Amino acid sequence: MKRRRAPRDIVVAKTAIWLLCLTPAALLVYRFFTGGLGANPIEFITLRTGFWTITLIMVTLAITPLRRVTGWNRIIQFRRLLGLFAFFYATLHFLTYVTLDLFFDFGLIADDIVKRPYITVGFTAFLLLIPLAATSTKASIRRLGRNWTRLHALLYATGILAVLHFYWKRSSKNDVFEPLLFAAILAALFTV
Repeated sequence: MKRRRAPRDIVVAKTAIWLLCLTPAALLVYRFFTGGLGANPIEFITLRTGFWTITLIMVTLAITPLRRVTGWNRIIQFRRLLGLFAFFYATLHFLTYVTLDLFFDFGLIADDIVKRPYITVGFTAFLLLIPLAATSTKASIRRLGRNWTRLHALLYATGILAVLHFYWKRSSKNDVFEPLLFAAILAALFTV
């Protein structure tokens, strides 16, 4: 069976999404090699990967309401790609914490998960993203049928947990503007 080619505008849009979504990672690599990560490079990387994770979760969640409001049904084709990039940045965020911050000290990691609520919530959000990423293939969509949609509704719970994680982390520094902004965006997405 011959495979259908995607329309040119979709190919161009997906290419642009790839480039835009890879730009923050490329900038981190550039900053690493040019000494631009600041006085605390681990914190800088953790904050940037976390910011892009939550941003891409919000953008992914915005696809369906945007489709409803505008009637532009083809936008749905970008949701999976954006969700996978959210998982990519979440993985970088988690790996930065595990490898660079705690140097694979799994006892300390377990203690953090149990004792620090923002770590517990962030870790739970990351765990929820794993089955979503693992079932983002066309074969999984066909195999799971309606259950795929139910499973992928976990992204809403992930969004809530990500905002809570971000808020609790920043509230210790009395810097809650961005977390509250993301909370407002998430609330708006739930109402559309």
